[in-house]
Amino acid sequence: MAVDVVGLVGLLVFYVLILAMGIWASKKSREEEKRCEGPRSEVTILGGRNINIWIGVFTMTATWVSAGYIMGTAETVYTPSRGLVWAVAPLAYVVTFLIGGFFFTKPMRAKRYVTMMDPFQHRYGNAVTTTLLLPILLCDLLWVALILAALGITFSVILDISPSWSIVLSAAVAITYTLLGGLYSVAYTDVIQLLIMVVCLWLTVPFLLLNPTSSSASSPSSSSSYNTSQFWIGELKLQDAGKWMDEFLLLALGSLSYQVFYQRVLSAASPGQAQITCFAAAIIVFIIGIPSVIAGAVAATADWNQTRYGLPPPFERGEAANVLLLALQNLTPYWVSVLGIGGLTAAVMSSMDSVLLSCASMFTHNFYKNFIRKQASDRECGWVIRASVLLAGVAGTGLAFAGESVSALWLLSGDLLYCMIFPQIVCVLHCRRANGYGAAAGVLLGTFLRLLSGEPVLHMPPVLLFPGWKEDESTGGIVQYFPFRTLIMLLTLLVIPSVSVLARLLFAHRVLPPSWDILGSSGEEESSFLGPMSVLASGEEGEDSEVKGGKGVNRVERAEVIDNTCL
Repeated sequence: MAVDVVGLVGLLVFYVLILAMGIWASKKSREEEKRCEGPRSEVTILGGRNINIWIGVFTMTATWVSAGYIMGTAETVYTPSRGLVWAVAPLAYVVTFLIGGFFFTKPMRAKRYVTMMDPFQHRYGNAVTTTLLLPILLCDLLWVALILAALGITFSVILDISPSWSIVLSAAVAITYTLLGGLYSVAYTDVIQLLIMVVCLWLTVPFLLLNPTSSSASSPSSSSSYNTSQFWIGELKLQDAGKWMDEFLLLALGSLSYQVFYQRVLSAASPGQAQITCFAAAIIVFIIGIPSVIAGAVAATADWNQTRYGLPPPFERGEAANVLLLALQNLTPYWVSVLGIGGLTAAVMSSMDSVLLSCASMFTHNFYKNFIRKQASDRECGWVIRASVLLAGVAGTGLAFAGESVSALWLLSGDLLYCMIFPQIVCVLHCRRANGYGAAAGVLLGTFLRLLSGEPVLHMPPVLLFPGWKEDESTGGIVQYFPFRTLIMLLTLLVIPSVSVLARLLFAHRVLPPSWDILGSSGEEESSFLGPMSVLASGEEGEDSEVKGGKGVNRVERAEVIDNTCL
């Protein structure tokens, strides 16, 4: 099969369009910097907290709809042992935005934090925050690698273009416009990418449904891998209920552990606007997932023997992961398949640029500025953000060539964020008694229990066997049917306040000498960091503010509070 010249030209046009929009947005970013009295680096990170509500909805949605979401949903629906009932991502992400909008958006945006790590840094200090930051940064890098690898496979299957070439080109374009304009470039290119995504993916639906090689949607084809008891709807047995719930909550709650969510929330003009952004994104994300469901169902009912692909079908060849691409290539006209690839490309690019900026923002603001060089100027921080974007992009691009090991590591790191970071976010925002000791105990417990639970993808056998486990006859491995990830998350959520209260009592009653209180046991009697909003409320705008963290020694003695409201 020769390189698809027409498809390649269309791809290049798409990249030129995205790059042009990024350059235009970078000019808008520079104009915003001139009008903004706050730190210029925060204009790069948060767009001066002046992102239009519609732009905010578009960029939030585009970030969440990645290639993994689109291709993974189709794969799950198509796979005979799973089916529609196991395609939990669309519904799980709706829950993500609803819970995020009701319980996490307002406390984060009202205190005008810059990144999701700010509440940790202002309550627990640098040591604990850095410990929590490292797995988040690692997960972001692996995420970049995973979406680039998925894009490489996409171009290879449809356009017969070298995966290496497409990975490097896509990374270069995303890095370039992210470097130029920060969040403004990311947000405005997301608008184009989301529109392309929605139009192209939904345009494939009628052609998939009306293709002559598919059987009735009510019965599997003679050449499919299904039988009448399973079909593409799937079956949820009682013994699988715990596993299903674990996967659902992992996506629904674990997704609240990513900076990309809070970056959009914190860039909104007000807490109310941030909540509206979440609620609107919940609806759009679900709608965009429907074409993937249809593609998986059509692929399951298709008679592949009537296509160029032939027999055996994708599942029997071990190509279920690419079923969306194969369906577009073999079940739709050529030009429709090219448009479908455009939609997938837009999904990948919209996620990659967001993750790059997310990684650079946390590294610069929470590690470099607040830990390595506290005296760093605003201009210096701006250059560090750009350097971080470049390094994260290069590192992610390099990891994209590592193959399946990257996917396995990303899955495990996502598990760790759910088991370890999500409980931390809940406690730091909603539990005033939480302190550094509880946070440290939560990190240790969550990581330790998750690693002991094993990971089949990484060939890590479980040490802890939960109720209902079974041995897989085909592989000989152990399958955990109990919702062990959710159990670990709940145990971590319980340990953080428990250890915090215990540490507080031990130091308060002099069981342990105060000189040993290196992490600050007093917790937060009242909100210790109100940010610029507190200064505005007190009428002391622009002045330094003493931020106390109770009686413990680990408190922020002096915080520079700057009103970065754009005038």
